[in-house]
Amino acid sequence: MSDVPELESRYHMQMFRRMPVTLVRGEGTRVWDDTGKEYLDFVAGIAVDTLGHAHPGLADVISKQARTLIHVSNIFYSEPQVELAKLLVENSALDQVFFVNSGAEANEGAIKLARKWGINNRNGAYEIIATNNGFHGRTLATVAATGTARYREPFGPQLPGFTFVDYGDLEALKAATNERTCAVLIEPVQGEGGVNVPPDGYLKAIRQWCDEQGILLILDEVQTGCGRTGTLWAYEQAGVEPDIMTLAKGLGGGVPVGAVLAKNHAAVFEPGDHGSTFGGNPLATAAALYVMQQVIDGGVTKNSQERGEQLARHFASFEDRFESVAGHRGQGLLRALVFHEDVAGEIVGKALQAGLILNAVRPNAVRFMPPLTVTQEEIDRAASILEAVIADVTG
Repeated sequence: MSDVPELESRYHMQMFRRMPVTLVRGEGTRVWDDTGKEYLDFVAGIAVDTLGHAHPGLADVISKQARTLIHVSNIFYSEPQVELAKLLVENSALDQVFFVNSGAEANEGAIKLARKWGINNRNGAYEIIATNNGFHGRTLATVAATGTARYREPFGPQLPGFTFVDYGDLEALKAATNERTCAVLIEPVQGEGGVNVPPDGYLKAIRQWCDEQGILLILDEVQTGCGRTGTLWAYEQAGVEPDIMTLAKGLGGGVPVGAVLAKNHAAVFEPGDHGSTFGGNPLATAAALYVMQQVIDGGVTKNSQERGEQLARHFASFEDRFESVAGHRGQGLLRALVFHEDVAGEIVGKALQAGLILNAVRPNAVRFMPPLTVTQEEIDRAASILEAVIADVTG
């Protein structure tokens, strides 16, 4: 065992509850630790490693771009940036793009964009309705928009302008709307909140309400976008189109990159309103361009749908055979297995020992988000490991 954990505790701010493993190498859905032990990675960097680890095509693109041009200021044009913008716009319902480095930055940009739109087009409106248990980032603005009090409260006075309602409660959202409201900010599926899928028709009803009230609908697709839920964008399954959409996580397949997309009527930024030193740099956008080409044209989204259905069948079987399993939820390859008791931490710990990496997204819920290139055999192998673990932990 290496001395990495000891060095980390000495030199790194203690902000993460790390699993007791030092990962050193990956290939596809598999990773290896510093002792040579192999694992199936069903966390994938928190839904980031879209094409798996060490994907040869992505590695070649990154290497080529790194030898050509890594970074230039946004005061110049960049070919990969424009090519990625074109690909995203032509394959979505949105019209314009701004690139950033992360999901938090993307949501920060969306909040600024919606506020400026409201100030200019709705008599100074600046308030945004968000949802309890929603998660939008950890900057001061995005944590203020996050519907979990323990994330917001330790940092002093919060940025005003956010109202929270329960996810799935349309009437509460309507009641919270007033003349100061400029937008609704919501995840098509709540990821960090526990992989919570909204009731049928909920997002469509919100879209209709936003249209009736003359306010914007912002969809945070940081975790659900880029093929993760079995369609290119989760909004497609809901039958709606957002005014603003945010992306990150899987967009770069492991390379940090995020994006704010907007329809023309909502794209009110002007030069100087917003910016980013590193956002949309040639290295990140070249990587994201390759990843998204594979997601759109390389069969990755279809695999996400099919492997997600396969995983759901295993979960349904567990629900039938184990009294401890309360149910399962999710879309595509963003799913959670739910237990009656708070055993998620123990399930994840035992699975790690058995060679399967999972995430305890809630005390009673285990989250599954493998690479979108995961194979049928790997899904079956993971289910076999998990079945033994559930039997061991819960009987």
